Amino acid sequence: MPERVVFDTNVMIFGLLRRGKAYQCLLLARSSVVRPLYCPEMLAELSEKLRHKFGFSENHIRAVVYEVRRFAKRVEISGMIKAVAADPDDDKFVECALVGKAKVIVSGDHHLLDLGQYEDIPIMNPAEFIAWIASLPITEETNDY
Repeated sequence: MPERVVFDTNVMIFGLLRRGKAYQCLLLARSSVVRPLYCPEMLAELSEKLRHKFGFSENHIRAVVYEVRRFAKRVEISGMIKAVAADPDDDKFVECALVGKAKVIVSGDHHLLDLGQYEDIPIMNPAEFIAWIASLPITEETNDY
């Protein structure tokens, strides 16, 4: 079963715009190596940033949101977790990870990275995440034919 992960908004955006480590994170998700989790609040932030900071058209934003929904699992959050005092807008990523039982949060945001982890969920940058995934043992599922 693929590991559940939460990608923050900047990982999603850099994964769309550049061919670096964040892009590799999205490739892992698209190929079902990992199972990203999202909440509606995360998609709202992604849409807003794509619209206002990067000038994406509404059709392009809809396509991005559709793609995320295709390879990620939706979870509902309450907004009650207060984990990131320096930037409360980042609390949604932590709560999404907790509710969805994620193994890791992947972020480029120093407010999240400075936490290091929340409860037992590590917070890694994309390069650390790629290295972590590469270090996991490969398991083969048996097929009963």
